[in-house]
Amino acid sequence: MQCQECGKRPATLHFTKIVNGEKTEFHICEACAREKGELIPGTSGGFSIHNLLSGLMEFHPGFQGQSAQTKPSEPLRCEECGLTYAQFSKIGRFGCSSCYKYFNNRLDPLFKRVHGNTVHVGKVPKRVGAHIQAERKIEDLRRELQDKIVQEEFEEAAALRDQIRELEKKLSAESN
Repeated sequence: MQCQECGKRPATLHFTKIVNGEKTEFHICEACAREKGELIPGTSGGFSIHNLLSGLMEFHPGFQGQSAQTKPSEPLRCEECGLTYAQFSKIGRFGCSSCYKYFNNRLDPLFKRVHGNTVHVGKVPKRVGAHIQAERKIEDLRRELQDKIVQEEFEEAAALRDQIRELEKKLSAESN
């Protein structure tokens, strides 16, 4: 495959960009990538997971390094190691294990953006799969119920409440 930019050299770098569900593929040579300033894996300016995380945090409008509890002039900071959230967003890693606790309210949106969810939904063993799936369904319905209550859609909230109760009855019957 030839480079889409110059049309002279073979394409050695292949990028896939997905924006709002629209997929675009780029196939370019190393020389054109350098000219365009693209990061090339395996080179001194190559891809870094830290750059990825920091880019995701900067892209998210809620990530200014401020907490709801802090004043605008006071940056969110880990009390154990002194790392600020702004520093974390630049380097992409924590200074200590306590950073998870101090930056907790900022991590769920980041995990949701990176992984698509804040809860691990890996493989489930077949013998307990139905039980775990029912528990996850109840959790999802509870979140949806809270949304309906906040939006004051009480009829839908009542229907969701009934679904939750029915699933909970089935779970307790299976446990006995």
